[in-house]
Amino acid sequence: MMTDLTNMHSYLIEYYKKCKSKEIIIGKELMAQLEILMNDMDSSSYRFDVTEAHKRIKFIEHECKHSISPFAGAPFLLELWQKAFLEAKYSFYMEIEGKWLRRFNRTLLLIGRKNGKTTLCAADSLAEFFCGNVGTNILCASNDYEQAGLVFDEINNMREESPKLEKVSRKNIKGIFMGNPKQKKKKGKFSKQNKAKIKKLSVKTGAKEGKNVDKAVIDEVHEMEDNSLVAPIVQSTSTKDEAMIDEISTEGFTQDGYLDGELKEARLALKGELHRPRTLYWLYTQDSEIEIWQDRSSWPKSNPNLGIAKKWHYLDGLIEEAKTNSATRAFMLAKDFNIKQSNAQAWMQQSDILNTETFDLKDFVGGFYISGNDFAETTDLCASRILLKKPNDKKTYLYSRYWIPESKLENAPDDVDYREWESMGLLTIVPGNVVTSSLIADWHFYLLTEYDLKPFKSGYDNRFAKDFQNKYIELFGEKVAVNIPQEAKVLNNPMRTLEADLRDKTVIYNNNPMDFWCFCNTGIKLDTVGRIMPCKMHPKKKIDGTATAVICYATLEWFRSEFMSLIG
Repeated sequence: MMTDLTNMHSYLIEYYKKCKSKEIIIGKELMAQLEILMNDMDSSSYRFDVTEAHKRIKFIEHECKHSISPFAGAPFLLELWQKAFLEAKYSFYMEIEGKWLRRFNRTLLLIGRKNGKTTLCAADSLAEFFCGNVGTNILCASNDYEQAGLVFDEINNMREESPKLEKVSRKNIKGIFMGNPKQKKKKGKFSKQNKAKIKKLSVKTGAKEGKNVDKAVIDEVHEMEDNSLVAPIVQSTSTKDEAMIDEISTEGFTQDGYLDGELKEARLALKGELHRPRTLYWLYTQDSEIEIWQDRSSWPKSNPNLGIAKKWHYLDGLIEEAKTNSATRAFMLAKDFNIKQSNAQAWMQQSDILNTETFDLKDFVGGFYISGNDFAETTDLCASRILLKKPNDKKTYLYSRYWIPESKLENAPDDVDYREWESMGLLTIVPGNVVTSSLIADWHFYLLTEYDLKPFKSGYDNRFAKDFQNKYIELFGEKVAVNIPQEAKVLNNPMRTLEADLRDKTVIYNNNPMDFWCFCNTGIKLDTVGRIMPCKMHPKKKIDGTATAVICYATLEWFRSEFMSLIG
């Protein structure tokens, strides 16, 4: 049963009408939620009263200010979608155990990055702190303490920007609390008598149970592998009649993680196949990936603040970069358009990798090289690669060698013939079950004796490399071998540079079919900030050749000046 709205404007109804008429562009999933809410207004199971929602909206617009450029210091004037979201959260009531209580106790806001979700949730939390019940306990939670601090710090920034709010509240290392030492008033809602508080919590925080929470904001849930943070928070609201847990996120890369399960339930509920009457699903999602590339006007479906906080030209630039950069494409689709991405994205197309240009190793006799060595599996394919440069030549020359235990030939992928590659001089088949990494050091010694090629620096992954280290030190001294950690923060820039050089056809890998095969097998794995590193696209398809190339590029990045001075 809907409250008489004759003298009370509803932002939710206004938003619905503008979305229905296509004046505002939204995706099918959010429209499904709006249709459900409109139908529920006429249901006897629910009541709709905007009083509490409008109290919070008024508080936010009068008391909260932005703290981040370019809006720093300006009042937080809510957009229509934000008002509609807040109204939907706080205006529906249902009968529970004989009392009419607030219907929604959980919300899931999925929205593209840089659309103000942190600012909105901070303002909402501050409004609850001051407009809610005495003793309100609010948590800002996330996968790590730093991320949890983003919402918390924004709450405090808004509190400090308002002389009225700062006068009756305080912050210390434990959190934000009601009451201020300078206050003369010792009693009442806005004094220390009110034990309301706002604190931070992360997955790593101990004793997550027993928090007795009224409201929690859980940020970036896409990073969570399970509900180890959320479950204790949900349990801690069990004594509250009108608790609220807000989960906010963009899409991410964690496979079968917590967000995947939540979105699966959300989509079933929006289709009417699952009954979740107390959860509000507010999903800003595209209807397809194709429309992102073909219909620029569809972008607000996942970016409701586009043209306000988020700029059109920013997305235009990303779209263009994504057409030629696989990492940008995957990160953009997940973070800006909420298109789920798997952990492994294809790295490059074969046409970008193919380069039939060759060179003769004799052209580099007497020179220096940088090498990359991969021993990730000494019981499987191993690889070593040298990187060569010529004076005043923008091209990079790569020369490689592979080793594999004979026992692995029976399980070779269908698209390779290791025996043929051995006959071409690209691969050494080692008797038995293991490739001893000292064999790779011996190959480098062969390059020295046959071509007078000397290693300047040889990068390697520390795992499985003890024999290599010992033999390399014996042959070339202690300062040549360099450990290159196999981490995204180390490999991100080198892999991006290698990709750009391959596209520009400035990487000459001697038309080596094993190199080509490894490059084509390579996927990219992105971390939470968009840094990349190589990974397998299929368990049987090898990427050792790619790993050695990336290690070469990483080593070159670290020692470029010294190496280029040797080249002349």
